[in-house]
Amino acid sequence: MARKLPLKTALMLAAALAPLSFSAALAQDGAAPADANVVALPEVDVISTSPLAGAGGEDRFSFPSQVHTVDAPAFERTRSPSVTDALQQRVPGVTVIDVNGNPFSQDLTYRGFEASPLQGTPQGLAVYQNGMRVNEAFGDTVNWDLIPPQAIARTDIFTANPIFGLNALGGAVSIEMKNGFNWQGFEAQILGGSYGRVTGYFQYGKQIDNFSLYVTADTAHEGGWRYFSPSTLVRAYGDLGYRTQDAEVHFIASGATSNLGVIGPTPVNLLSQSLNSIFTFPQTTQNDMGSIALTGKFDINKNWQIASNFYMRTFRQKHSDGNDADLGGCDDPNDGLLCLDEDNFPAITNPNAFVVLNNHTGQAIPFTDGVVYGTIDRTETHSTTAGVTLQATDNEKIFDHANYFTFGGSVDRGFFNFASTSTLGAIQANLHVVPTGTFAGSNAILQTAGDLGYVPTYLNGTTTYYGIYALDTFNITPEFAATAGARFNIANINTEDTSGLNSELTSASNFNRINPVFGLTYKILPWLSAYGGYSEANRAPTPLELDCANPLRPCLLENSLVSDPPLQQVVSHTIEAGLRGAANNVLGGQINWKAGYFHTESTNDIISLASTVTGRGYYSNVPATLRQGVEASIEYHSGDLMAYANYALVDATYRFSAELASPNNPFADAAGNVFVTPGDHIPGIPRQTAKFGLEYNFTSKFKAGADVLIVGSQYYVGDNSNLNPQLPLYWTANIHASYQVTENIQVFGLVNNLFNNRNATYGAFFDTTTNAQIANGTPLTDPRTLTPLAPVSLYAGVKVNF
Repeated sequence: MARKLPLKTALMLAAALAPLSFSAALAQDGAAPADANVVALPEVDVISTSPLAGAGGEDRFSFPSQVHTVDAPAFERTRSPSVTDALQQRVPGVTVIDVNGNPFSQDLTYRGFEASPLQGTPQGLAVYQNGMRVNEAFGDTVNWDLIPPQAIARTDIFTANPIFGLNALGGAVSIEMKNGFNWQGFEAQILGGSYGRVTGYFQYGKQIDNFSLYVTADTAHEGGWRYFSPSTLVRAYGDLGYRTQDAEVHFIASGATSNLGVIGPTPVNLLSQSLNSIFTFPQTTQNDMGSIALTGKFDINKNWQIASNFYMRTFRQKHSDGNDADLGGCDDPNDGLLCLDEDNFPAITNPNAFVVLNNHTGQAIPFTDGVVYGTIDRTETHSTTAGVTLQATDNEKIFDHANYFTFGGSVDRGFFNFASTSTLGAIQANLHVVPTGTFAGSNAILQTAGDLGYVPTYLNGTTTYYGIYALDTFNITPEFAATAGARFNIANINTEDTSGLNSELTSASNFNRINPVFGLTYKILPWLSAYGGYSEANRAPTPLELDCANPLRPCLLENSLVSDPPLQQVVSHTIEAGLRGAANNVLGGQINWKAGYFHTESTNDIISLASTVTGRGYYSNVPATLRQGVEASIEYHSGDLMAYANYALVDATYRFSAELASPNNPFADAAGNVFVTPGDHIPGIPRQTAKFGLEYNFTSKFKAGADVLIVGSQYYVGDNSNLNPQLPLYWTANIHASYQVTENIQVFGLVNNLFNNRNATYGAFFDTTTNAQIANGTPLTDPRTLTPLAPVSLYAGVKVNF
């Protein structure tokens, strides 16, 4: 039984947390009892090193790369309906960036690679839920709002492991959900507080003989701290299980719906009037998801196990976005008609190209003087994905040496359809874009003559991803292990224009690659291990990227697609090495720590670039990018104290010399380009992050804790040549407390952003010649746009359990 630490000692210990100091403590602790001179490792921590979470696994310390685990109590501590909050709090290298301006729909960045819900963001992380791939079929996006945090048993973030298939350039996130075998009882919670936030959930787990049941449902609503940004979500998840001595199967069903106000960054000129300000609106995203899965694991004998996962998942997204429109009266020879601003077309476009705006019937729209033109841009994406993974594992010894062997295969087939339209409207004084009015062309679906701007798009397609993998870890000695493996990926992507107007969108693309992984681990001391390895991973361009890669025919990202040059697949090459350890009976508790270096070079990386046409963009391959740095973390647990400290340095740079489009950058040349040289930092990736936290049981009923997040400076998105001042460092402090009123009733409270830090988490540039300033009357002279931190927020609630 762990010794109880005095409060003063516990607080001093938490303040002193650092990897080096605790490493010294492990070796030199003089306060330990005489019978604890030999530090013993805790129980073996087994991890699943393939997408089939929970289907067996190997010792964490035998795998030659970092694995970060966030358990169920860590999600519970945040009291948040958003999965990403706990991941940011506890994993070094993870940063959550509020591009959308919505607490339920944020970008997760790990080591400079993203898993984002935003169409148009190049994705670099593979995400699985109980072995089911949740990167969406159309754009590989990850909609974190569809995953209920209270249902998560554990989440592992892997680095340098290509066994997780496509998109694992920077790593993979494997989420294992609860079931009735590993969680029993009844629990319900309700929370309310600032900005109209109300959340509630229940979960119930039960095991009866060989059967188990787990069900949970939750809902959340928030009015939003910025204008016109309410959000609502409802989620449900259920697991019915059956197991015998040699087998275990689970039937899993889940569903979710959300309606999110995603108002995004705001020009600094408007923020100077009020930090609640937004730019043009409405901006809303509605997500609907349903899935079923059947998972199983079967012991063939004492050494061999077979695991499987069959799933089907459907996803629908509707996105509406009110925008400024770069429209005005035509010059000769089209006087009296509505045109796109010719000055903003790419420089090599034919200066005599038609830029007249037509409605969907092909009739030119007359120009109406005095109207401040805007558009409502709408997209709808619907996808259905079905997949199967089969895997076999063997832990039989080879020549009396421990060995763990895994091999398997997967098929994921997705069917999708995509539609986009832009409707002509007018911008009001409050920046509301209204698609109705008395002017000519009001509420018309737009199509630019020559298809150089607004193009209604209707697209169907399929994605088929095949994977075959094998991985083996062999213990050369009890302390020294070698790992080697590979995965062969095949990606077939087909798109078909269904409008009959854009036949160039019909295409077939195929990509394949073998990605190796190998490395070594060595247990130097019972509490100290070293690891090192090399791996490769690849990402095929998404259907969205493949149909939006031509700078001469840019797309409204999340809106229109055009015919484009082919893109190449991205390949990452990662070298990783470090030290890690775990031990019991250290200063009366358990300690886990790790520190390492990583170096990931990506060839043919895909980036998103802005067009000179306002609001448009396109994708492009670049020769090479590099993301390298260090990570360090330490956690301490005793009977009364939990404390942690994390640090990460991510140095993300371009490794080539070339011009990149960034027309809204103040340092762009006349053609709207900036010149990038090797060593220029990739925008939007904070260079440093630090995280600290503790929780202490003051009495058997009362506990309290605090968490601090520090995120270093970053360059504005679009500042690829690094000539502008950086977005400055920001930090937040959160506190929480709970009191156990009775054995079954707990009350709690928390304060987020205690010191009301209002720095920005995200920054980009925009076109200051926007028509919106005419409607609003505020001069928009500064090209910077920001998403500020949410202000100080207070919440309280009650939880009951039986």
